[in-house]
Amino acid sequence: MSRFNHYNQITPRGYFHRTVVVLLSIVLLVFCMPRGNQIKIDFKKDKPWNYGTVIARENFPILKADDVLQHERDSLLSLYKPIYEMDTEMETRQVEAFQQTFDGELRQSVPTSYRAYITQRLRHIYQQGIVSATDYERLKSEHTSGIVVSVQNMGSTLPLREVLTPKTAYGQLMQSADSARYERSVLQRCNLSRFLEPNLSYDAERSESQLENIEKQLVRYSGQVLAGQKIIDHGDIVDDKTYNILRSMQVHQEGRKRSPSERFSQLGGQVIYVTILLCCLLVFFNQFRNDYLQRGRTVMLIVLLTLLFPLVTYALVGHSLLSVYLIPYCLLPIFIRVFLDSRTAFITHLTSVLLSAICLSSPFEFIVVQLVAGLVAIYSLKQLSQRSELFRAVILVTAASLLCYFCFDLVHMSLLTAEHFDGATYFYIFVNGILLLVAYLLLIPFERLFKFTSNVTLVELSNTNNPVLRRLSEEAPGTFQHSMQVANLAAEVANTLGAKSQLVRTGALYHDIGKLSAPVFFTENQNGVNPHDNLSYTKSAQIIINHVRDGLALAEKYQLPDVIRQFIATHHGKSKTKYFYIKYKQENPLLQVDDSFFTYPGPNPNTIEQAILMMADSVEAASRSLPEYTEESIAQLVGRIIDAQVEEGYFEHCPITFQDIAQAKQVLKDKLTTIYHTRIQYPEMK
Repeated sequence: MSRFNHYNQITPRGYFHRTVVVLLSIVLLVFCMPRGNQIKIDFKKDKPWNYGTVIARENFPILKADDVLQHERDSLLSLYKPIYEMDTEMETRQVEAFQQTFDGELRQSVPTSYRAYITQRLRHIYQQGIVSATDYERLKSEHTSGIVVSVQNMGSTLPLREVLTPKTAYGQLMQSADSARYERSVLQRCNLSRFLEPNLSYDAERSESQLENIEKQLVRYSGQVLAGQKIIDHGDIVDDKTYNILRSMQVHQEGRKRSPSERFSQLGGQVIYVTILLCCLLVFFNQFRNDYLQRGRTVMLIVLLTLLFPLVTYALVGHSLLSVYLIPYCLLPIFIRVFLDSRTAFITHLTSVLLSAICLSSPFEFIVVQLVAGLVAIYSLKQLSQRSELFRAVILVTAASLLCYFCFDLVHMSLLTAEHFDGATYFYIFVNGILLLVAYLLLIPFERLFKFTSNVTLVELSNTNNPVLRRLSEEAPGTFQHSMQVANLAAEVANTLGAKSQLVRTGALYHDIGKLSAPVFFTENQNGVNPHDNLSYTKSAQIIINHVRDGLALAEKYQLPDVIRQFIATHHGKSKTKYFYIKYKQENPLLQVDDSFFTYPGPNPNTIEQAILMMADSVEAASRSLPEYTEESIAQLVGRIIDAQVEEGYFEHCPITFQDIAQAKQVLKDKLTTIYHTRIQYPEMK
């Protein structure tokens, strides 16, 4: 009866399922992992270089600084003039339209001399050229000095100040040089704006070709770095020259095409790296926490949290405005610690952090900061009993992360000054701490989704003001006192055996709530009258047995967690109501007894906590019938009851050892002896 023997028997199907989960995880991680030159190094001017010594692996040109390049580009663009094609037919159409209008509707109201004058002015304006108002505003906003007017592939330069729009052309038409002969009021009567249309259209193809030629004249490089040349050492300040060289190296690497062998080599390295980490995680569970792999929801939680943070990290790599220090990695150890255990929380957190670090440019600092934060999260939640403790854990995790990163800054910088201090990462870590508060909001949804029960929930359920426990204390006070006593005994045994004491304590408080259906039929609630005296043994046995079924019905009504319902179902296992069973056999020695009438539905306990509750419940109930309380009588009672449970096989499917059972016996003996110790008799005053 070894604690782990039952779980270590892995079937071929179990091996197959575990292999499939690992393979699918490897495929997903490698598929989403950044490749090529997507991993970018973060560096800034006038800041220390926090990475190792950089040596050029191959020759590459040095890009000019952005401001220098932009100045040269502006100088070349000052010579650029967009090309506009003139529509020579527009002049003819508009002049003919004016003459027809003049000969018709304007002939009676406008002197004939105006006809030749306006015709001449229209021809002059169209020969100068008219552009649309939109084009003119665009030319003005681009600070263009002028345009090239193309007439039948012959170009002439026109300064921007001389370029006309329909509005300015109309104003020029109205301004007569001989105002004495040609009055403005008469010209306005002609409504000449309807004969002014743009005759210059932007030639996009030829203009863009001219821009490309100018761009080709731009010299982008100011030198070259040779292979083997040292660029910068760790701790050096990134000055303007070094910054341009580092930026040029990064641009060169991003634009360089990798050979198939390089791509295959990188992919192979990623596959091997991910496989090693996931296999190490699987080996840990196989050897130390194999019971977790038997539960589908537990596997789902571990896989989800372990893969989630690397996938988010891979998606975030390459975004210059975001940092991986914004990702709340410590959500993983917090949730695993709350729902499972500390060792599993650390191993899964370590695996997730290492999977994330492979795509980062500065993995060492990242790994150290996240591991320290994870350890602090696990330690601070060691005795989680209130949800407010999560806030304390978040504060400690944030403080530890900031302090750890500050230590790296102190080590990397010979002199910590405001000029060299980079506060962006500290801001990201602080925001990360705020995001960690999401753990408080997600705790209850995760409990319900994955059917887990945290210590916080167990402590809340242990409050005797909860509706079902309050009912138990009012309607079945004897059962309530029995449950309290069993809870104390079981918790003491659990502490000694290293089991979950809060879980078994809470389970003990609720294990007999089914007696609320008929409290008077149980001896601890009777007051001199026993209703079983008027019932048959089989009927009485069924009433007693039904308290398990009624308890499960009440647990469902009050929405108690599944783990508490299991205590209700297993606290009697498949044992018999021995009192009525033996009485029935004694009075009917010749009849064949149907054991099902006297047997609890079960099942038998399947966890060490359920086994502890079964032992404590049986011993506490039997101890009330002892005629006298001595160390010998209590020891005999405890030994007899628990040995009988072992012989009848109630613990065959429990991860409990004979040594655990021996220790549980001793704890129960000591506690019952203390409870029922003989008190001294006080003398009577005479």
